[in-house]
Amino acid sequence: MGLTTSKVLYVPQGSITKIITHLQDNNIDVSPLDAFLMRFIGMPQQGWINIGTTELTHADFLNRLSTAKAAMKNVTLIPGETTYIFLEQMAKQLDLDHKTLLKEFKKQSPYKEGAFVPDTYKLPRGITEEAVIALLLKRSDKKMKEWSQKIFGTYNEAKWYKYLTLASVIQKEAASVEEMPTVGSVIQNRLNKGMKLQMDGALNYGKYSHIKITPKRIRNDKTAYNTYKYKGIPDDPVCNVSLPAIRAAIFPAKTNYLYFMKNRQGKHDFTRYYSTHIRNVKRATK
Repeated sequence: MGLTTSKVLYVPQGSITKIITHLQDNNIDVSPLDAFLMRFIGMPQQGWINIGTTELTHADFLNRLSTAKAAMKNVTLIPGETTYIFLEQMAKQLDLDHKTLLKEFKKQSPYKEGAFVPDTYKLPRGITEEAVIALLLKRSDKKMKEWSQKIFGTYNEAKWYKYLTLASVIQKEAASVEEMPTVGSVIQNRLNKGMKLQMDGALNYGKYSHIKITPKRIRNDKTAYNTYKYKGIPDDPVCNVSLPAIRAAIFPAKTNYLYFMKNRQGKHDFTRYYSTHIRNVKRATK
């Protein structure tokens, strides 16, 4: 009897019986008898197992289960990166299809953007597009719920998504972690006054993550990300965000600033008055 599997399998920690049950739950053709046989063959490897894509005999499958190990690859999602670009990079690193990754993300993710926690993930070579998206979403969802529990003592998805969206603008705009609460204060002050945010970073969504924002782009972009055209924050996060950005969205600094612009040192000059802001712009562009 032949047995065909996907290239890599995930084997949980635990007893041989637990592992066999897990494989059965994932539609692998094994039985309780195999738990008995594995006691003679050897304990199954735990974690990601590289089985291969060719058809195996049942004995070969059980043997590989106890001896094979998948090669792992570190894939890093930096704070402020968009899902589109991250999946493009991951496709190259793990030899996956970018379009299929995007399709799986749209199918599985509860959010249009911002569903991943920036981190370095150790992922197995040979994993499928469907499996890697499910894995990253599961880990990220767990981490975000932990963050929310620490900050609020509970997790409210709608409330959390609002802060994710706000945090994503802060993430794109701030020049450093230290600046984030101050940028958050400018956003909050402008929202309180009914002013448009008018922030370039909000237009660095999706495939435009690293594209310089021009007056033409501002005129032509009709999406809700265009905070020059529309009041309030965008409908969805601009990017994937870090915990410091989320904290800055929830706990912005208390200031009267309404404007900021990047100076020649790569930091931002903050001000309450438009006239001072214009002087700062002229000084930086001389």
